[in-house]
Amino acid sequence: MTSSARTAPRLETILLLALGAILVILLPLLHAAGILSSFTLGVWGKYLCYALLALSVDLLWGHTGLLSLGQALFFTLGGYLHGMYLMRMIGELGQYRKPIPDFLVFLGWERLPAFWEPFASFPFAVAMVFLIPGLVAFGFGYLAFRSRVKGVYFSILTQALTYAASIMFFRNNLLLGGNNGFTDFKFILGHRLDEPATTRALYLASAVALLLAVAFCRWLRGTKFGLVQHAIRDGENRVLFSGYAAVHFKLFVFVVAALIAAVGGALYTPQVGIINPGEMQPEKSLEAVVWVALGGRGTLLGPVLGAVSVNALKSWATRAYPDLWLILLGGIFVLAVLFLPGGLVSLPARLRALFSRRPSS
Repeated sequence: MTSSARTAPRLETILLLALGAILVILLPLLHAAGILSSFTLGVWGKYLCYALLALSVDLLWGHTGLLSLGQALFFTLGGYLHGMYLMRMIGELGQYRKPIPDFLVFLGWERLPAFWEPFASFPFAVAMVFLIPGLVAFGFGYLAFRSRVKGVYFSILTQALTYAASIMFFRNNLLLGGNNGFTDFKFILGHRLDEPATTRALYLASAVALLLAVAFCRWLRGTKFGLVQHAIRDGENRVLFSGYAAVHFKLFVFVVAALIAAVGGALYTPQVGIINPGEMQPEKSLEAVVWVALGGRGTLLGPVLGAVSVNALKSWATRAYPDLWLILLGGIFVLAVLFLPGGLVSLPARLRALFSRRPSS
């Protein structure tokens, strides 16, 4: 093993530890000290939720070779399932009462649907955040992979699934808020969402969830499963000839990626204060692909770096040049593919190679 090969995992570990220290220790301390505003911390929390979405895309695309254009579906499912609980919270102490006049008036109902009743329980809502997206991913993945759908056909099918779900379950009057979705959240676990301590707790939950997801992906990469996963990406036929059931591996990764995206959506909803079918649009999944491509496909830090940097740029560009944002996004993707195929994480190595070729004076 060369020295550079030995150094790479060590450097990755150092960078992950530094990232964890910044996200979990530094930013919350700055907020507690009043240096960082609650609005800014909430925006960073949103970026970290998007980083979870990007990580789910990279787990499929970068590590398994499955380009899914439907991860926004699972992200939105997680957001809606947590949003149903948040809509049930009412009163200064987060008490529940039936009926809930303001809630029903907001959604245009006369009575509370029966399937909303269990969402008065936070543990039940958390369980549903994992169960429903996991079942959807398992059902779709089982049918797709058993039918040997792959390549561009898999990408198109996942995009079609997202678009169909958006129309059938969320935009139509199926008691999920229609086009407007859910908003006007006030409480979570009896605490006001506009309190600085609640903002900090939600941000910390997002940071810890992201770090745990990155740690899990790093561990998975080093196992025998991870080796087979990369082999599927590089040549699925050879994996089949070696006696491995590629369908089972792909199905497992697809479900895990869906769960990671769903957790991101569940944490996104209370921090942004709204969840609607717009988060499930096909372009949202395409944006996540751009985040991964810009940050660095097949890496751990790349999706996080890409999601944070692109969304920070979007926050600035949509204020300064709102009509040009989509053009900027497309330009970023083209430039990344043509001139930076390894993503932002490859910049240090490229710069070292560039300076090492310069003749010494």
